[in-house]
Formats: sequence, structure tokens, C-alpha cells
Amino acid sequence: MQNQELSQTVKYSFIKILTASDLSSRRLPLMEIKSSNSGPVVWLTGCVHGDELGGVVVIQEIFKKLRKYPLLKGSIYSFPLMNPIGLETASRQITISKEDLNRSFPGNKNGSLAERIAAKIFATITETNPTLVLDLHNDWKQSIPYTLIDPAEVIKCQEIYEKVKTFSKITGFLIINDQKETYKPEHIERTLTINLIKNGIPSLSLELGESYVVNEKNVEYGVRSISNILAYLGMIEPINEFFVYPLSESVRGKILDYSNQPSSSTSGIIRFMVKPGDIIKKGQPVARIYNAFGKLRETLRTLHDTIVLGYSDSSVAFPGTPVMAYGIIKE
Repeated sequence: MQNQELSQTVKYSFIKILTASDLSSRRLPLMEIKSSNSGPVVWLTGCVHGDELGGVVVIQEIFKKLRKYPLLKGSIYSFPLMNPIGLETASRQITISKEDLNRSFPGNKNGSLAERIAAKIFATITETNPTLVLDLHNDWKQSIPYTLIDPAEVIKCQEIYEKVKTFSKITGFLIINDQKETYKPEHIERTLTINLIKNGIPSLSLELGESYVVNEKNVEYGVRSISNILAYLGMIEPINEFFVYPLSESVRGKILDYSNQPSSSTSGIIRFMVKPGDIIKKGQPVARIYNAFGKLRETLRTLHDTIVLGYSDSSVAFPGTPVMAYGIIKE
């Protein structure tokens, strides 16, 4: 009965990004659901990297759900497919320009192709004065899902950082604090989330399992996590039991630091000794690297007490190759 009294408008449209040499238009799909009752504004963005398909499907499922059970208040907007050119070629980058769209924000309308696309995305998002932006990603092979927040030392405004931390806990996932040492300085300063935060807009990333394929279980986790947020904001009916990703009590509710060290110091084939989601003690062996004759070249051991987030995308190692991603468990 209550759903019959609710009113909302649903709109699907496009934003043009370029005209191809054959005069066809390349466009970004834009999805909107607006309740007749004013309230929070939430953005969902997906596939900024063309090989990360899972977020697109999560957004599709969220919108299907909201068409059946209308919003109580507020608005939800989405760019489900920010890098269609990369998606069509299973490439992380914008294939024709070899640029990483998520290293091009806030964009430049007179800049490179990636900067021009980023500028249109960024302007469209910021003009709606969002309450929160959730940027959906996929990670390494067999990665467990987790929430990634930008480095604390890069977020200058403590008030915004506290809001980001609050929302990250509501997602129900393991919380990982990214580290600026992981990236070149010019890279982390040009992501979508950090530039939104610099503009006073709380934003975080959901890393929803592996790239390249759609993992239905991770889609389910993503939908339930976002539903946590929408219920917390009062935009949908209250949830009887908030989604919480199954984790060891030793890491639940904590904010862990990201690490992809130790890396390999030799070349060879990686044999993993632990699984994503495993809790590992400092000094424990996690992988071995063998040469072409099967001779052991190196055993990698953890530098800290950690949880394994995921494997590298390939079992081929070279000197300096990160082998796994970890969340460092601090005292």
C-alpha cells in the first residue's frame, strides 16, 4: 500500500563524448531515479576501467530493484559505463588514446580525450550537489570485495574524511585505507574520488571482486552493500538485518592499510600458498616462485599481520612484480 502512494520519475539518457571518424556518436549512458519527496542525492559510477564489468551489472540490478520498490525520498543518478571504448576491447584504458580515465579527473574540456570525458562526468556529478558518490570497481583475480577509502593524509578536510569513514562502515565490507605510496603522486591526485572529496563531496570506492568477468555472487554483495547505504540514508525501507560480508572478527570494523608488498625479486612462475580472505601472520610464507625447470627461486613471506585481498592477475613473476594485495592488520 505504501509503495502505491510513492511517486518517482525514471529517466535513461546519454551524454555525447565524441564524434567518430565515421560520424557516429560515442555516448555515456546516464540513469536517473528521482522521488517526488526531496532528500539525499547518491551517485553510482561504474566501469571507469573498461575491464571492470561487475559494477555495471550491480548498478543495473539496483535500478531494477528501485523500479519495483520506489524510493521513499531523494534521488539516485548513475554513470554505469564511464569507459565504453575500453569495455569493448576489454582494456583498462581508453583504448584509442591509451589513457587511464581514472587518472584524468577533474578533467579539462580542452585537454586530452580522457580529460575531456572526465570533465563532462565530473561537471555532471558535481552540479547535483551529491550527498555521496560510490565508485564501483573490480580488483585482481579472485579478490574478495572490500571498501577502499582514499589516503587519510591526502584528504585535507577532516570533516569530509569522517563522513567517508562513516559511510565505509555502513557498506558492510572490509575497509581498506589506500596508501599514497602505492601510486605516483600525479596518479592519486587525479582519481574521481579524491577530486570529489576535494570539492567537499564524500566519495569512496567499492572493489567488488575480480575484473573481466561478471561474478554473480559479487554482484549480489554489491547490491546488498549499496542497499545498506540507501537504507541508512532513509531512501528505501529499513533493512531488517544489514548486510555484513563474512570476515574474521579480527578485522571486522577495522580500517586496514593497503599493501602489495613484498614483491618478487626474481623471475619465474608463482605458486600461491594462501587464499584471498585468509588471515596471515607476519613472516608466514604466502607464495613460492619457480624457474622453468621447477627449481625454487624464492619464497615470499608477509611483512605484517595481514588479510589477503587477492592474487595478481598473472602467475608470471619478474623482479619487482607485486604478487598479492594485502590489508595490514594494526594493533
